[in-house]
Amino acid sequence: MKKIYSQIQPDVLLHLVHRLEDIENEPESDIPQLARINVAPNEEFLQLASLRIGEGKTFKPHKHIYKKGEEEVIAQESWVVIRGGVDAILYDLDDSIVEVVHLHEGDCSMTFRGGHNYLSTEDNTIVYEYKTGPYRGVKNDKAFIDD
Repeated sequence: MKKIYSQIQPDVLLHLVHRLEDIENEPESDIPQLARINVAPNEEFLQLASLRIGEGKTFKPHKHIYKKGEEEVIAQESWVVIRGGVDAILYDLDDSIVEVVHLHEGDCSMTFRGGHNYLSTEDNTIVYEYKTGPYRGVKNDKAFIDD
């Protein structure tokens, strides 16, 4: 797992890259046939866990409960590459590029703060995009970075 911090405010986590091999190499937990990694820090609004689950393993049925929202929330986003490849261009708090990371099949990136752009590097690339909502249109959701 790679954590990318701001060069302007070094204690501010901007981005996180989680790779397929992080899941494949995680030892089983004390629960047989289960390897779990809590990928995102607990205090982040966008949460992600990766699970490697053995055949026949199940979980207790459950539902999620509503939680009080925060006063001020920024949209956080994650991309998971299903097929193909993507260059994730990751920006610092001042809109400068802090790092470019290539994401392969099975890899994911998470943006908590700072900007990002993605460049598909293979034809027919497929990704899942996760982000916090609600989505109220481009004008209310995004501020564009000049290249």
